[in-house]
Amino acid sequence: MLLLHGDEPLLVEESCDTIRQAALKNGYDERIRMSVEPGFNWNQIHEHSQSLSLFSSRKLLELRLPSGRPGEPGAGAIADFCARPPADTGLLIIAGRLEARVKQSRWVKAIDKCGVIIEHKAIGADRFPGWIRTRLASRGLHADSEAVQLLNHYLEGNLLAAAQEIDKLVLLRVDGRVSADQIMASIGDQARFDVYALVDVCLAGNPPKALRMLDSLRADGTEPVLVNWALTREIRVLARVAAGLARGTPRAQLFRDYNVWARRGAIVTAALERVDVSGWWDLLQDAGRVDRIAKGWAGGDVWLALERICLTLCGVKTVTAAQ
Repeated sequence: MLLLHGDEPLLVEESCDTIRQAALKNGYDERIRMSVEPGFNWNQIHEHSQSLSLFSSRKLLELRLPSGRPGEPGAGAIADFCARPPADTGLLIIAGRLEARVKQSRWVKAIDKCGVIIEHKAIGADRFPGWIRTRLASRGLHADSEAVQLLNHYLEGNLLAAAQEIDKLVLLRVDGRVSADQIMASIGDQARFDVYALVDVCLAGNPPKALRMLDSLRADGTEPVLVNWALTREIRVLARVAAGLARGTPRAQLFRDYNVWARRGAIVTAALERVDVSGWWDLLQDAGRVDRIAKGWAGGDVWLALERICLTLCGVKTVTAAQ
């Protein structure tokens, strides 16, 4: 009896694969998959556990519980299974994040008493670089600190995207070592990362190229919300760095605190010299307006508003639209 749940879908699914492989090695040759949806018949658990298999001496019942809430009928069915677990049938319940009160429910306590509960908690920002290193090592790869910083910066704690990028790097490797240039080559042709490239061009102060890239993103069907998210993310960080500089905090310390690594140091410094502290907070307000326009909460041309932000980051003075 196993309950597998957590905040990280990738880790949950990979644990499922490991459990299935172990079950298969131990003679659980038949796997029966069920998903709890409205109207689900909870008697299926009892029926499958009691029926004889035509193909295997052992079977694994795999039950997906998307809501994390089985309701009273489900709680009773799970508790009954735990009270009298069949010798030839295993039950694997897969759920997302369980709320604290759900963890104290009778069906979870029943599983804890007769089986095993595995929880995959979210990988926080402080742990993400270490996770990347471990993942690379598990694939036979070694990346220097700059390469890890690049992945950390571009993937923003997204484990699934990170896993996909690392799998791509496996195909690109020559001697098992991964450089920052290889990572840039790997991610350079994807829309998610094109918006990051736009941000860097703006920080570097290249208005013509920034406008060309923005037009290209628009033509490719990139959602303006994604573009604004990337710009806002950078503006928020630089607003804090600028405020720290104004207080007299050393630039090197602020760059360490906010993960501005050497490769981006020059363009970040250039942007900080063009925009003062109040200017960064004005840009945050502009980004907030773009968000409202994109969501239909304010009037205006969302792409024109994004263009103003990009030009301001490049050091070009623009006329702010009426609020």
